[in-house]
Amino acid sequence: MLVLAIDTAGKEGSVALLRNGEILELVSLVGRTYSEQLMPQISALLARHNLDKSVIDAYAAATGPGSFTGLRVGLSTIKALAEITHKPIAAVSLLEALAWAGARSVARLSEPGIADQPFEAQVIAALDAMRGEVFVGEYVVREDAVPQLLREVLMRMQEFAAEAQLAPQLPVITPDESVAAALRARGQPVQVVFRPQSDVIARIGALKIAASQVVLPEALDANYIRRSDAEIFSKGSS
Repeated sequence: MLVLAIDTAGKEGSVALLRNGEILELVSLVGRTYSEQLMPQISALLARHNLDKSVIDAYAAATGPGSFTGLRVGLSTIKALAEITHKPIAAVSLLEALAWAGARSVARLSEPGIADQPFEAQVIAALDAMRGEVFVGEYVVREDAVPQLLREVLMRMQEFAAEAQLAPQLPVITPDESVAAALRARGQPVQVVFRPQSDVIARIGALKIAASQVVLPEALDANYIRRSDAEIFSKGSS
């Protein structure tokens, strides 16, 4: 199975190709120019591997939370490609990707030798939402299975830090030092990891496709969790 995955949710994005469980290539994208870069980079990526979009079996897309503009560009591109090729789409939350990528490293720290064993971990993934807020996702992650969503919410940073302090048994995973600092200030342990890229989106996408957890192009939507400024100000002034 050949999966094309994209992530345009943040300041930096990426595109990845996954074939039969192996990443063929991961390509970085520079933020603020996704609309100019994305299709040329996808075409060049396929050409380097002597592939055509007609042989892509499925797509995986990071749906947010993240940049409103970046997400619109990325999801519109995936929708167009899926409509042309008549292939399924797996929608992957960035919090889901963060939980999946971080769970194994947490398990390795707590249980040496876990790399060769099946594992299950309940973790909290956290992303800085700016404005003193944090995107929070709580997941159960299992070996070779789609992460199980327990909740995704937007919280005030201090509220989240206080809540995490009450459940120290749940590992908190974040790529953002601002979130880590708020937790450390309360004596709460935190695992700082790299922000997941499209290779992780592709791997989770493949799991979702195998489990028939796919969406049609018209149903693919961004996972903002928080409304855009335009929506907030429009409703506030009405």
